[in-house]
Amino acid sequence: MADSEQNTIVVGAPAQTPNNTITLLEALFILWKKRYTLCLFLAVGAFVGLVIGQWIRPQFTSDALLQIDVKGNKAANRALGEMGAILDVSSPANAEIELIKSRLVLSYVVAEEHLNYSATPTSALNRLLHREGRMDIDYLFIPDLARSEKWTAVVTGDDTYAIYNEDETKLVEGKVGEMLKVLYAGDTLQMRVSRMKARIGEEFRVSYKNPLLAMRGLAKGLKVAEKGKQTGVIGVSYSHRYADRAAAILNTIANTYVRQNVEMRSAEAEKTLEFLESQLPGVKAKLDSSEKILADYRHSIGSVDMTGETQAHLNKEVDLQRQLLQLEQHRQQATRLFKEEHPSVQTIVKQQNRLRGELARLKKSAESMPVTQQEMVRLQEDVSVNNAQYTAMLNNIQQLRVVRAGEVGNVRIVDFAQVEPIQSKPKKFKILLCSMAVTFMVGVLWVFLLRMMRNGIRSSQELEHATEVSVFAKIPESRNKLLRDKRHKLTLVEAAPNDRASEAFRSLQTAVDFSLAEGQKVLMVCGLVPGVGKSFVSKNLAAVYAMNGKKVLLIDADMRKGVIRSSKNVGLTEVLSGKVPWREAVADTRCQNLFVMGCGKRLMSPSELLRHETFKNHLDEMKTEYDMIIVDTPPVSMVTDAELIYPLVDFALMVVHYGTDSLGQIKENLTNLRRYADKPCAFVMNHCEYEPGHYYGYGYGYYGKGYYGKGYYSKS
Repeated sequence: MADSEQNTIVVGAPAQTPNNTITLLEALFILWKKRYTLCLFLAVGAFVGLVIGQWIRPQFTSDALLQIDVKGNKAANRALGEMGAILDVSSPANAEIELIKSRLVLSYVVAEEHLNYSATPTSALNRLLHREGRMDIDYLFIPDLARSEKWTAVVTGDDTYAIYNEDETKLVEGKVGEMLKVLYAGDTLQMRVSRMKARIGEEFRVSYKNPLLAMRGLAKGLKVAEKGKQTGVIGVSYSHRYADRAAAILNTIANTYVRQNVEMRSAEAEKTLEFLESQLPGVKAKLDSSEKILADYRHSIGSVDMTGETQAHLNKEVDLQRQLLQLEQHRQQATRLFKEEHPSVQTIVKQQNRLRGELARLKKSAESMPVTQQEMVRLQEDVSVNNAQYTAMLNNIQQLRVVRAGEVGNVRIVDFAQVEPIQSKPKKFKILLCSMAVTFMVGVLWVFLLRMMRNGIRSSQELEHATEVSVFAKIPESRNKLLRDKRHKLTLVEAAPNDRASEAFRSLQTAVDFSLAEGQKVLMVCGLVPGVGKSFVSKNLAAVYAMNGKKVLLIDADMRKGVIRSSKNVGLTEVLSGKVPWREAVADTRCQNLFVMGCGKRLMSPSELLRHETFKNHLDEMKTEYDMIIVDTPPVSMVTDAELIYPLVDFALMVVHYGTDSLGQIKENLTNLRRYADKPCAFVMNHCEYEPGHYYGYGYGYYGKGYYGKGYYSKS
C-alpha cells in the first residue's frame, strides 16, 4: 500500500453549508428529528388551553341599536318652521358615541344597576368545573374604616346567608331581600341581596368598589361604534357573566342616554322660550308705537290717494325687509357652528348685501313720489315690518311650547338589548389553538436553543481544512432497540447489518485498509471526552474486521473505566503488572475470529504501567498471531494514557462527537496527542444527525459489499 498520510480515503465528505448557517430544509429536518419533543409541547399546550378555557368564566354579550338623527327631527322642523332651523343643531355620530360613554350617562347606570357592589365566588374547583353560584347585591354599605378588609358571604340555606369579616367571625345572618344591619367599626354595616342561587356552604367575596372606578370599568367594557359611515346608526354591546345582567345594563344605558338627550333639547328650547318671552313686550310696544304714528299722520293730513305703483312699491319693500330678517336668523345659526370667514357665513352675508342694495335703490326711487305718499309709505313700512316680527315671534313662542311639552329628541332606540342564550366567551377552540401554537413556538425555540448550545463541529470539510487530518467516516445515530438493551451482547454490525450505522462501519473498514501500510496491524481508537462513543466504534470496527475473515484482538486499554466485557477475570492491568501472560487474558467472543482482552482490575494511576516497554513488547508478540489489533484508550483530554499509547500503534482514529465537540477543543487535543509522536491518524464523527444533502458512508443504499449475520456475499 502507499504511504498512509498521502493515500487516505475520505468517506462521507460532501459539500455542506457553513457551520454557522442553516438552510430552511435543514431547519425543517431538525424539527422533524425532534418531532416527539414538539408533540410533547403540543400536548402540554393543549392541556394548558383546555384548563384556560375552563378557567375563564363564561361571558354573554348583548347589543342594542340606536339611531341618531344627525340632520335633526324633520317632523319637528316642519312644526317649528323657521325657528326649527335655529334650534336644531346636528350632532356628529362620534360626538354621540363619546356622550354615551361619558360619566354623565354611566354614573346613573352604575347607581341604577348597582355595579359598584359585587359578590364573587371563591372556589377554584367550582370555577374550573363551571359550578359557581350567583349572588346579586342591590345595596351595600361598608364602614370607611373596614372597606380594606376582606368580607365573605357564606350560603347557609336556600335563601339565607351569613356575613363574615376578615377574622372569619360571623357577624350577622339573614334572608334574601331583607336589609341586614350590624354595628361594626363605629358604624353600621348594611347589605341586601336581591337574588341568590348557590349551593349551601359556597363562599362569595363581597366587595365595594368606588363608583368612579366602577364607571371606568363599565366604559372599558362598553363597545360603541357607528354602523357604516355617516349612517347615524350606533351599535352598543356589552359583555357580562350573566346574560340577563348584560341586557339590563345595556338597556339602562340606552334609556338613560335617550332621556338625557331629550332633557338637553328641552332645556335648550326652554332657554330660547324664556328669551323670546322677555323680548316680546318690547316688540309689541314698538308695533303699537308705529301704528299710533301712522294713525296720527292720517288724521292730520286726511285721506291720501295711494296709486297702484305706490302700493306695489310698498309691498316690495316689506318683502325685502322680511327676507333680510330671515337671512339674519340664518347667519346667527351659521355663526354658532362656523367662524365669520367660513364660506357658508360669507354666502349669507353676500345675500344680505344684495338685498340691502335693492332696498336702497327702491328707497331712492321712492323720492320721486309726492312727499305725503313718501311719508305714508315709510310709516306703513314700519308698521308692516314690526307686525311681521311680532307675528313671527308669537309663532315661535307657541312652537317652542310644543317642543317643551312634547320633549322632542334626536335619538331613538331601534333595538333593545335581549337576553342572549349562547355565551360569547370564552372561545375555547380559539384558546386551544392559540395555546398549542404558543407552546409549539416555544418548543421550536427550545429545539433551536439546544442546537445552538451544541454548536460543535458538524462539517467534515471544515474539520479537515482546519486540522489537515482526514475524516474517514460519519457514523449516524442508530435507532436500533438492541443498543438500549444492556443485556444484549452482540455488536450493532452483528445484530443489525442493514442499519445505516453498520454500513458506515464497513465504509470505515475500507478507509482504514487503504491507509495502513504493509505489516501495520495496530489501530488505536480514542476520544476527546467521555461519551463520544469510542468504545462503540472500537467494538463494531473490530466486529466488522472479524466478520470479514480477519483474526482480530480488541484490547480495552481504559484501565480506569473500561466498558468492553470479557469472560476472563484478568485483563490488561494484570498483564502489564506481570501477574499473568497476555494469552491468559484473551477471551473468546460470540463473533467468530474476534477476541477480547478486558481492562482487568481498575486502577487509579495506570499510566505508570504504560510508561514501561512491557506493553510495546506484548504488542509485538500479538502482531504475530492476529491480523488486526484494536486498542480502545481513555479520552485524550482527561488523562495521559492515550498519549503514552499513541507512539506504540500504527494508526489512530480519533472519535469526535458530531455537533458537540468544538473545533478549538479538537485541535488542542490533537496537538497534545502528537506531542511525543507523529503517527498517521484520522477522525471518525460519531452521533451524526442526518441532514438534507449530506450522506453517511456511501449514503445511497448498501451498494458494493453487504453483510448479513456472520456470512458475507457480494451484492451486484
